[in-house]
Amino acid sequence: MEIVKNIYQIPGVFANCYLIVEPEGLTLIDAGIPGNGKKILQYIDSLGRSPHDLKRILITHADMDHVGSVSTVKKATGARVYSSAVESQAMAEGRSSRPVKAGGNPLRRILFLMVGRFFSAKPGPADELLTDGQMLPIMGGLKVVETIGHTPGHLSFYLSAAGVLFTGDSIVADEKGLQRSRPNFTWDAAKVGEAVLRQAALGARIVCPGHGPVVKDAAGKFPA
Repeated sequence: MEIVKNIYQIPGVFANCYLIVEPEGLTLIDAGIPGNGKKILQYIDSLGRSPHDLKRILITHADMDHVGSVSTVKKATGARVYSSAVESQAMAEGRSSRPVKAGGNPLRRILFLMVGRFFSAKPGPADELLTDGQMLPIMGGLKVVETIGHTPGHLSFYLSAAGVLFTGDSIVADEKGLQRSRPNFTWDAAKVGEAVLRQAALGARIVCPGHGPVVKDAAGKFPA
C-alpha cells in the first residue's frame, strides 16, 4: 500500500513494516515476526525491484514482532541492519530489551513468556548503531529520533521532506486514533510521555505507527 510517493506499508505482516523506495536503493523499517520475511521479499518483487536493492533495515526496537524476520531478510538481500546500541544488544541475545509486564497477572505473564519462546528469533547485533539526531541519507534526510519509553533504546524516524514520522511502538493507533504505547508493554510510562511530546513537536503530517492504521493530517492528533 502506497502511503505517499515512494513510501509503502507492506501488507500481510504482523506489526507494521514500511518500505522507502529510491532509485539507488530501498530502506525497510522493522521486519515483522519470524516467517514474515517471505512476504517482505515478495512485496519488494511486486514493486519491480530486486531483493539486492534493499540496502538498509532500520529497527525501532528489539521486540520479536519487529525483528523476527531480520535474519531472513538480511540473508536474502545483503542489507545492513541499523538500531540503537541498547536494542542491538538485545537482538544479539535474542530477547526483548525490557522485562515482560502482564499487568500484575501471573498467568498472563507466563503466557507472554511462552509465546515469546515459540516465536523466538536471534537476528544478531546491528551492523551500525544509531544515535539521537543522526541524519541518514534517505530521501533527502531521515532523522533518527530517540523515543525511549516503550523500550529503553527505542528509536523513531522522521522524514521531514515528506512530513512522515515512523513511530514504532512509542505511538500506536486504533479506531480512536493515535495512542501512547500500551502500559502493559511499556518499560517507562513517564518516558513514553516525553517521547510523545518530542514527536508531536516535529510537525509530522503523516504518522506511521508500529501497530494500527497510518494516520494522515496528524497535526493535533497526537495523544496527550
